Amino acid sequence: MKAPLYTREGKKKGEIVLNPEIYANRVNHRLLELVQAAYAANLRRGTASTKTRKEVRGGGRKPWRQKGTGRARHSSIRSPIWKGGGVVFGPHPRSYVVNLPQSMKKEALISALSLRGEQKNLFLIESVKLETPKTREWADVVKALPIQGKRFLYVAKDIEPNLRRASQNMQRIAKVQKVSDLNAYHVLHHEKIVIEQDAISEIDNRLAKGK
Repeated sequence: MKAPLYTREGKKKGEIVLNPEIYANRVNHRLLELVQAAYAANLRRGTASTKTRKEVRGGGRKPWRQKGTGRARHSSIRSPIWKGGGVVFGPHPRSYVVNLPQSMKKEALISALSLRGEQKNLFLIESVKLETPKTREWADVVKALPIQGKRFLYVAKDIEPNLRRASQNMQRIAKVQKVSDLNAYHVLHHEKIVIEQDAISEIDNRLAKGK
């Protein structure tokens, strides 16, 4: 498994051989579906809330007497069939968190990286050290990369202060992620993956078999 290495000016410097156990492994599509659904569920805040008939304000007095009016009998104007009444089986605050085993997260990340490697959407770049925390400088690096204007994930060994500040206005185009925070959900939601050369060893240490 080889991936092209580029400079920050967008010039191809050569190719680097990658660990086939991480970047050219068998892609477990079913596992990716399960993990992707779990990560998406964990992003839900679960704050949707409705009030039942006992929680809606008012309705303490019977609207009219039981018999003799010719109308249907009602006990409260806060009944679910009344406008402004309570809600039946409505949502209430809850947790959607799905706890995944570490082994499943690890295998899913390997499958996601292998999928991008299989699609030839994996690129390497020399470490980028910005001189200023200006978005313009980071934008020049992004434009020089051979990603055809696609959204991509930039994986760095460490995010320096200048890079952190310069990339804040471009997170929708180029999301900067630290190796320790990398997961399968981020890889699957970006068509192109750009990895710093210095970050390769960190990924190998994190995902290598037996560790």
